[in-house]
Amino acid sequence: MASEAEKAIEAILMVAQEPVDPHLLAQVLEVSPARVEELCTELAAGYEAQDRGFVLVKVAGGYRFQSHGHLSAYVERFVLEGQTARLSAAALETLAIVAYKQPMSRAQVAAIRGVNVDGVMRTLQQRGYIEEVGRDPGPGQATLFGTSTEFLERLGLASIGDLPPIADLFPSADIMEALEKGLRADPIEPPAPTLDLTDPPAPPVRPEPSTVDDDAAEQREPTADAEAMAAEPTGWTGPNPWHDDPDADVAPLPEPDFMVEPQPVDAPAPAGPDEVVPDDDEPDVEASGDRPDAPPAAP
Repeated sequence: MASEAEKAIEAILMVAQEPVDPHLLAQVLEVSPARVEELCTELAAGYEAQDRGFVLVKVAGGYRFQSHGHLSAYVERFVLEGQTARLSAAALETLAIVAYKQPMSRAQVAAIRGVNVDGVMRTLQQRGYIEEVGRDPGPGQATLFGTSTEFLERLGLASIGDLPPIADLFPSADIMEALEKGLRADPIEPPAPTLDLTDPPAPPVRPEPSTVDDDAAEQREPTADAEAMAAEPTGWTGPNPWHDDPDADVAPLPEPDFMVEPQPVDAPAPAGPDEVVPDDDEPDVEASGDRPDAPPAAP
């Protein structure tokens, strides 16, 4: 027969909506917390021995009644009848990241998923699965999130440490290596070297030195200077390298008109080169008859 304390524990857990802490039960029953732990263990063992449809478990640091695991199909059918609200794949992925790596900020979760998670984080917070647990001491002091007691109750866990190891959720190293090898492209092998049996190209033939005398070659072949002189227009007098003065063969240019001294109108024309100009100081020999070569007049 159950004791008074065991009945009190069953009554309190029956009306409680959340797991009840052992210290609270001890305070209500006026017993020690260790005694509450012993009573709850005895009740749980009795329910298991009687193969009842419910069990007494410790969840989120407290005790509560919940349905037996092998009756989950009936409970799920009852709970989900007429309900369509479920967490999406993105929400479940985000919740798993927060559960295994908490506390985390929105930016850290977004960096892992590679997408914006503001809407998903807001939905999880409204459902009561995550909650604010602190502030990041870094720049900006971003809000840090962690799982809530509702999350532990939904999963039937006593603490976050009861989560299955994350390594068990990933394939082994051999499988990962096989998958990576299957996704890796086959390397392109370089073609095998082939033996070239063709004859090597002949070496370039160098011209033999000429044995013809240079003077004879110059007499036989016109030089570049002779061809250039032949191509010059007629009447052009090029520079003669054998003259010391390069202006010796250049004809003088006539003086311009403005350089010539103007002559008076009544002045006689200038004498030519062979004409003798009489001197005004000398007496006119013809007028006086005194020519130096004439014979003297008779008396």
